[in-house]
Amino acid sequence: MRWDNREVFVRAERLDSPQAPIVFLHDSLGCVELWRDFPAALGAACGRGVICFDRPGHGRSEARAEPPRRGFIEHDGGLVPALLDALGVPACVLFGHSVGGSMALAAAAALGGRCLGTVTEGSQAFMEPRTLAGIRAAVAKQDGTVERLARYHGAKARAVFDAWTRTWLAPDFADWSLAPVLARVRSPVLALHGEHDEFGSLAHARMIADGCGGRAHFLPGAGHVPHRERPDEVIALVAAFFAGLAP
Repeated sequence: MRWDNREVFVRAERLDSPQAPIVFLHDSLGCVELWRDFPAALGAACGRGVICFDRPGHGRSEARAEPPRRGFIEHDGGLVPALLDALGVPACVLFGHSVGGSMALAAAAALGGRCLGTVTEGSQAFMEPRTLAGIRAAVAKQDGTVERLARYHGAKARAVFDAWTRTWLAPDFADWSLAPVLARVRSPVLALHGEHDEFGSLAHARMIADGCGGRAHFLPGAGHVPHRERPDEVIALVAAFFAGLAP
């Protein structure tokens, strides 16, 4: 599909299911392929179709014209309503990892009644020293990161890495908060967060849950990517949450 003057790669499966499909929003370094088999496994457990897409600048989508700026979370979350319209899908549930969870909440706010529920995982809600420290450590280490990203993003790999690190570390992002978005979310929310998430403390999930009347669930011993570290547990939690939503 085409959005914001860019070609966006979309993969959709089993949209003939009577249940609203799950739309997946990836993290700062992610793309459709990096979800691996998790969307299919979660979709099967929930009896729902799945929709994955590469945000502009990622994976098989067209490169961005310029690096992301403050406001990019709300902006990129706006892709989801256009995606549903393009696919002829009336309603959905959302699953977002890391910044993809923050974008999922922005999408939920924009979708209104078309979003039946949202799950965030390891998502950021404000600027925290632990978040910045994790990003600075990634910049200092790198250690072949860009080369590994090139397997999934091709020539865009360096831009993907720099967009993540430079945007979050920019001075004008220092007072960023998801609070205004949370106040506009009307559908149920489940905020998952690993106890040892290197990019944010449990305070992020608490803020998300408190800000939109949702629920936080903490995963003892887990890090930033619980759906990869403990997929069976995450699938069970998310499937139970989605099963309790209005059809």
